[in-house]
Amino acid sequence: MAAVAQCVRGALRPRLPLLSVALRTSPRLLCAATQQKNTGQNLEEDQSLSQNEQKVEPSSAEKLLAEEKAKLEEQLKEVTEKYKRALADAENIRQRSQKLVEEAKLYGIQSFCKDLLEVADILEKATESVPKEEIKDENPHLKSLYEGLVMTETQIQKVFKKHGLLRLNPVGAKFDPYEHEALFHSPVEGQEPGTVALVSKIGYKLHGRTLRPALVGVVKEA
Repeated sequence: MAAVAQCVRGALRPRLPLLSVALRTSPRLLCAATQQKNTGQNLEEDQSLSQNEQKVEPSSAEKLLAEEKAKLEEQLKEVTEKYKRALADAENIRQRSQKLVEEAKLYGIQSFCKDLLEVADILEKATESVPKEEIKDENPHLKSLYEGLVMTETQIQKVFKKHGLLRLNPVGAKFDPYEHEALFHSPVEGQEPGTVALVSKIGYKLHGRTLRPALVGVVKEA
């Protein structure tokens, strides 16, 4: 046994320096490996941080772009609404202006027509005042004068009608306060109450609008 132990020690003795050298160098190797490992981890952490930063930066930019987009869409909506309101106002003004122009064309002559109505009234009274029994061939001057008055009255009524001016002679018609002016109310036998029994003065309408109401007497209940 002693011999065996000596043989083992003899065999190990040449290798002891190598083990000691390995033991002395192993801490350095371990430190270098640890540093390399730490360096790799740090690089990975830096890369992950940079990636996270890159991820954060686009999200912030997208947020700003989204806010800017929302603002622009809101401004576009407001501008569109203002534009539509402006178009509607312009259309309303155009329609009102067109209506005023049309009314001016239709009713711009009403003052002139009122003055002519007096002439028509005079012609009507003149023809009514001529005694019908005197209109004979024996009175050629009176007959010619009467016929001239009738022709003039007929012609002026044609001119009135051409320009939209129509007579209102509502004998027997229902009383209408928009077209007639009642001078008196009187019971009349054989006529319905509320109707026009007598026309004292002829009325006129210009394009459907009463220019001068007819002066009338209205039937009332007895």
